[in-house]
Amino acid sequence: MNKIKNPQRIGILTAGGDCPGINAAIRGVGKTAIVKYGMQVVGISDGFTGMINKEFTELTEHNLSGILTLGGTILGTSREKPFKGSNKGKKELSKPKLIKEHYEQMGLDCLVCIGGNGTLKTAYLLSEEGLNIVGIPKTIDNDVWGTDITFGFDSAVNIATEAIDRLHSTANSHKRIMVIELMGHNAGWIALYSGVAGGGDVILIPEIPFNENNIRDYLLKRANEYKPYSIVVVAEGIKTPSKDKSPGQYLSRRINELTGLETRETVLGYIQRGGSPSPMDRILASRFGATAANMIAEKEYGKMVAQKNCEITSVPLSEVAGKTRLVEKDNPLLMKAKEMGTNFGE
Repeated sequence: MNKIKNPQRIGILTAGGDCPGINAAIRGVGKTAIVKYGMQVVGISDGFTGMINKEFTELTEHNLSGILTLGGTILGTSREKPFKGSNKGKKELSKPKLIKEHYEQMGLDCLVCIGGNGTLKTAYLLSEEGLNIVGIPKTIDNDVWGTDITFGFDSAVNIATEAIDRLHSTANSHKRIMVIELMGHNAGWIALYSGVAGGGDVILIPEIPFNENNIRDYLLKRANEYKPYSIVVVAEGIKTPSKDKSPGQYLSRRINELTGLETRETVLGYIQRGGSPSPMDRILASRFGATAANMIAEKEYGKMVAQKNCEITSVPLSEVAGKTRLVEKDNPLLMKAKEMGTNFGE
């Protein structure tokens, strides 16, 4: 093993929304750091809040055993954004300065930040403050710039696809239109992938503006062709005129009004983020975690672990911060779905 003469001491935190695979990533970082390099590892409680309050615990191989299959995060999480509204001009230390002070007091050589867009932006800003940072991308939304995929996405697609599969039964039995609203923030990755996998007839994503009349005409055409039901998959980030209804609720009401066909909606919600990670997410998170530990050993700081063209690599945090990866208009899956007759509301 590549034991280091002066072993590094690293911290791991998880921030932002929970998602399947976080614990697998924590395990990947920790076990590789301990077993391969003899590093000391500490877990920071509740994201950046733990760095602000200096709340942490030592992690050993024993702590990391049995967490591979667990959902959520054993370290806890929060949506604390230390650089947002920082108390500049006041006598007490600002949150970023507190984090830097506690980083030094804990004797850390590097801080691993596991999270999505907001977390990775904060990670970049902390690296600009002089901290040694390595980022790991996680989110069910799959919208982190610089990586082809994030762990959590595959699990969410599996859950959403199963939900769509089950809606087929009810829709067919009652000869209804069923609208299902899926998560994804401002990106349509979950809706696109699960919509195609689940045989959605209409898929609406934020990246493609939709026309209600086009959806009406398409659904009426299906009904006139004696297709007894339709499935409409809606991403939560699509724009609708209604501010008091979710996109799924709005579309369900409008489709009923425009077509006269019985329509019901299902908002899947946080179910997509919970539970045990899929095998693919366990593998991806483990690979990301192990790579992060290797990067720390090589003092490759200020970067995020990424997957590009099926290879695990790294990209500078400066290239990731403040950007969002959206579904491209020429995305191959999107194009093939159109060729098979799926309607995107255009």
